[in-house]
Amino acid sequence: MGYTIEDMMLVCKNRYNMKMIAGKNGWSNSIVWTHMLEETTIVQNFWGKELAVTTGLGFRTTESLMELAKEMVRHHGAGLILNTGHYIKEVPQDLMDYCDENDFPLLTVPQEIHMGDMIKDINIRIFLQDSADEQISNAMIKAIEAPDNQDAYRKELLPYFDVDGSFQVVLITLQGLDTMDTVERKKLSYRIQMYLEKITHNGNFFYYDSYFVLVVNDVQKKDLDEIVEGMLSRAQKRMVQFPLYVGVGSEVIDIKNLYISFMRAKGAVRMSLRHDEKLKYFDDLGLFRLLYSVSDTSLLMNMRDEPLKPLIEYDQKHKGNYVDTLECFLKHNGSIQAVAEEMFTHRNTVIYRISNIKKLLDNDLATPDERLPYQIAYYIRKM
Repeated sequence: MGYTIEDMMLVCKNRYNMKMIAGKNGWSNSIVWTHMLEETTIVQNFWGKELAVTTGLGFRTTESLMELAKEMVRHHGAGLILNTGHYIKEVPQDLMDYCDENDFPLLTVPQEIHMGDMIKDINIRIFLQDSADEQISNAMIKAIEAPDNQDAYRKELLPYFDVDGSFQVVLITLQGLDTMDTVERKKLSYRIQMYLEKITHNGNFFYYDSYFVLVVNDVQKKDLDEIVEGMLSRAQKRMVQFPLYVGVGSEVIDIKNLYISFMRAKGAVRMSLRHDEKLKYFDDLGLFRLLYSVSDTSLLMNMRDEPLKPLIEYDQKHKGNYVDTLECFLKHNGSIQAVAEEMFTHRNTVIYRISNIKKLLDNDLATPDERLPYQIAYYIRKM
């Protein structure tokens, strides 16, 4: 998940006497680059995940420091480092409160630290971590595409992950993601990663197969729930123009089974999009779990269309609603009264329609076996 605030603190706490004084819940924010700035104009061009450093030369009032922090939060910055002592004598309490409220890391280094050396050091470490992340992502993709060829990915991932442990895939998408240009998609990727709190080196984030992919390793279910739901909540507040849809695959053991979780997450995210629901877990999909595990799409289409073909043709010819009527009939286990109430239709009309439906299908729909093909067809229509 890149070079994070936490990674930076491990080195800079002693080397540069760096302290994190507010926004500590943003410790997992990843950093793409470090910028020295004394005015806010450049922030308008930030993509997201940038770390800002200031001596305070251009921000000598509480109001100007607050405006800098707000601009950084607005543009999805990773954090803000204040060089205290010369221009910034004391960090305003209002600034610290704002950073705490927005989980935006606020850090300090004393005046005697050479800012150029520190920034260079941090940026080199970012570059090295980015190179490692790219190798990890490529190995993850190999594990998904060719799970049997373990030589292509297992040793590559061994230094970073518990390859014998548990893995789970989360897929994130939005309408039109695959048609976005690379730059816009990269910006969006940075923003989403900023919202994925508490994920550092036990996860990997990349774009693959028209989805943003999050792979987590040895993460408890309750923790993953918090991570995913928290990400969605933050995205809904700060990225209203890009409504996200998320599918969570099953937990699997051993990296060689990562592809299983990926395919299941794919089914879950498709259900999320299809039903306009922000979050779907594959393990909660009931019978859909079996249907999404069928790789033969032509078989699924046949099982969807063939049983209902007489009703579809009748509805098209007569502008009827026999397909909907049968679905409601099966949903209520054959209760005429329940169908009449749900469809706002007279009971006698429902009886007449069901009688015609049985004739068209040449099926009395009296037993579970007689109803099953139609129930499956309706399930597939909802996929």
